[in-house]
Amino acid sequence: MITWKSKLDSLIRLAVERSSVTNEVRIGQGLLSDVGVVARKVTSSPKALVVADARGFDAAGPAVVAALRDEGFSADTLILPADPLPVASVGEAEPIRATLAADAGIFPVSVGSGVINDCVKYAAFRTDRRYMAVATAASMDGYTSAGASLARDGFKVTIPTRAPVAMIADLDVITAAPPEMNAWGYGDLAGKVPAGGDWILAETMGAEPIDELAWSLVQEDLAVWLEGPEGIASGDKDAIARLFTGLTAVGFAMEAHGSSRPASGAEHQIAHLWEMQGLEHNGRKVPHGAAVAVGCVASLALFDWILEQDFDGFDVPATLDAAPGLDAREAELARAIHEPRTAAMARIELRAKHVERDIHEIRLNRLRSNWRAVRKRLETQLVRREDMVSKLRRAGAPVSAAEIGVSPRHLLETLRAAAFIRRRYTIFDFLHDIGSTEAAIASVVPRLAGVSALEVRK
Repeated sequence: MITWKSKLDSLIRLAVERSSVTNEVRIGQGLLSDVGVVARKVTSSPKALVVADARGFDAAGPAVVAALRDEGFSADTLILPADPLPVASVGEAEPIRATLAADAGIFPVSVGSGVINDCVKYAAFRTDRRYMAVATAASMDGYTSAGASLARDGFKVTIPTRAPVAMIADLDVITAAPPEMNAWGYGDLAGKVPAGGDWILAETMGAEPIDELAWSLVQEDLAVWLEGPEGIASGDKDAIARLFTGLTAVGFAMEAHGSSRPASGAEHQIAHLWEMQGLEHNGRKVPHGAAVAVGCVASLALFDWILEQDFDGFDVPATLDAAPGLDAREAELARAIHEPRTAAMARIELRAKHVERDIHEIRLNRLRSNWRAVRKRLETQLVRREDMVSKLRRAGAPVSAAEIGVSPRHLLETLRAAAFIRRRYTIFDFLHDIGSTEAAIASVVPRLAGVSALEVRK
């Protein structure tokens, strides 16, 4: 059986060797005391700034500060409040950037999970310096990536930055994190299943070829990383270590590819749209991984619908004749997205990916000629919606829109709007290309929401 330790010794070590930025990754128990030693290896600065929110600092901050001081660093702290939770935005990162900009000798150390890591990563990049990440939960895949997923002017984007020079994950800390945080990480990792399907569709239609190195880092062992989901809910150290190792591999895949394509597809478009809308449930911001888990289930439902179709006799001329032009697509966008700033940015994305009839025809002919092989490849890659629902439930992650405060009507509107916010080719663009967006959405939303089609429209 493949163990997370064997993959740490092979896959992750090789990824570090290939990385142009990250020099060291340590995953194991009792590693907080290593922070100072590792920091001393990767920086000559005498000053460290530990950045965390209050919850992350409580989990690991004092030990990190002590380890840095033991190695001769002067270690100051910048602690953000945890209630309300920090927001993944350029605005939230600005005070960190300003603090770093005021002193070129500061070496930043992020202590936390997704939002804190991305904010520090962005601030370090903007002030042209390296940083170190200390993980406190297996809640997302961005620790080792070269992008910061932040809202800028209200629009969620992945901003090119630099990966950390070093990353430490103490499994004692990560296992002790609130179970729901690690469940969110399981949801984020589960999203790589339909994201892989999206990339297969993109390659099939000639929109974007698969990068074999990045693909293998994410997909080759994905089924192994997702094994034993009940261990995530129960706090089993091996299960959580396996999850974290998989998330780390995904981060390196994004760095190697130069974008988030290996890790992000339609499921993230759904999640990012909700994040841009400021989605809250029970008075709390819905976490990224929770939104991705629900987006993953929705995306897999759309893939299930596609796999039920027969494209061998697909009518290419009729589909081309019925396809809306760019003006009509922009009108669809205006009906789907009402917030002005989001709509303006989405319009840029739509124009970047819109193709005229000649390219559209090439895509459809490729599909008709290759559908049987593509179907087989998709069936190998994907997990059926009901099977993924079972895995996510056992991990403790949400699976339905209602669990994160999204009504059936809101879900319908989301699936119509999400296609417009990224130029990346996903199942949404495939459905547009085959002229079946409304048919597919109308079929899956009632099943996802557990209501009748009539109730969805209320």
